[in-house]
Amino acid sequence: MASISECTFIAIKPDGVQRGLVGEIIKRFEQKGFKLLAMKFMLASEDLLREHYIDLQDQPFYAGLVTYMHSGPLVAMVWEGLNVVKTSRVMLGETNPADSKPGTIRGDFCVQVGKNIIHGSDSVESAETEINLWFTPEELVGYTSCAHQWIYE
Repeated sequence: MASISECTFIAIKPDGVQRGLVGEIIKRFEQKGFKLLAMKFMLASEDLLREHYIDLQDQPFYAGLVTYMHSGPLVAMVWEGLNVVKTSRVMLGETNPADSKPGTIRGDFCVQVGKNIIHGSDSVESAETEINLWFTPEELVGYTSCAHQWIYE
């Protein structure tokens, strides 16, 4: 059961919200069988975004990325499931939508890397860091899904 409790952080970026893709993206995660533990619809502060993207601070696009992520509301979420970090990265597609396969979120809905509509943790360790940055422990809702027995052996 420990491997099933792996969690990841997913954020629908401002362009995904503005384009009305929130429901479609959540639907894909639910249909896959992952369990939603937390969700916030919010305008993230610049300080939060700078901290979230701290590993990119030396990149020339860093300031623009923070500005873009602060340009409108986003949806921050925590999802749980077996291999959820790896599987969700496959579901998202490549960072550059031009390299993403049809059927992935970016492959179906994106054209340029600067407007790639979604963020997903790239490792279990970064997921833990990102979840703790965006959510308090009290905001994570643990429960047993009635579908659990139909998804996992």
